[in-house]
Amino acid sequence: MTALDAQPALKALAEPPVIERNVSGASPFLLTCDHYGRLIPEALGDLGLPESELTRHIAWDIGIAGVAERVSSALDAHLIAQHYSRLVIDCNRPPDAASSIPAISEATVVPGNQGISPADAAARRRAIFEPYHRRIAEAIDARLAQGRPTVLVSLHSFTPVYAAVARPWHVGTLYHRSPVLPRLLLSLLRAEGDLVVGDNEPYAVSDLTDHTIPVHGEARGLMNTGIEIRQDLIADETGQAQWAKRLTRLLREIETTLIAPQSSCA
Repeated sequence: MTALDAQPALKALAEPPVIERNVSGASPFLLTCDHYGRLIPEALGDLGLPESELTRHIAWDIGIAGVAERVSSALDAHLIAQHYSRLVIDCNRPPDAASSIPAISEATVVPGNQGISPADAAARRRAIFEPYHRRIAEAIDARLAQGRPTVLVSLHSFTPVYAAVARPWHVGTLYHRSPVLPRLLLSLLRAEGDLVVGDNEPYAVSDLTDHTIPVHGEARGLMNTGIEIRQDLIADETGQAQWAKRLTRLLREIETTLIAPQSSCA
């Protein structure tokens, strides 16, 4: 029996794991959204959780889908996003990390993730994680083969309170080995004058806790940044539109000042 045979329904998911917008977009920005959706494969039921838990931040990055879609459209930027809940498998965690398929998320026990077999874990990786990251790699390969400037921007949102600790930041830029773009974005966000901006807050990128930026950004030598927006600011369409407009404006400024000069010298 293969890993996929252990959960055969994962072979034919009701919805594909990868969502794409503006595949042929002209922008140098390649947008990714690891926690865009909150679907759960039918074979896994509700993972033993009530609906109230499956709509919380433990299941997805609230509000970021609406921001990502709008920024992609405004910039004509290729967006690659992930349809399934981070509770099924977290597409921004190394597959061997304990948090890849969380048995406990924040303070919530996830019954459907308790004691799952290596075969079932592999089935989730093959059905969801691997197609998503393979598509990002393919898109980068194609862009580089065409000599196109490529800047990876990984979009996320964070909860205002985590483990009973309030988070003051409205937005944060995240990075590890490649600080040039995040620090420029940080300065532009702080210059807005109405924001509390985190420098590698509320998280810092690392090889142990992240996958998308280390693998597709740093290892490929691409300019990159993570962006985290506080969820209460983008919980509705008005907030999503406002933040998308702000990010679009700032990313256009970055393209003009940082990316376009490098492209002309290539």
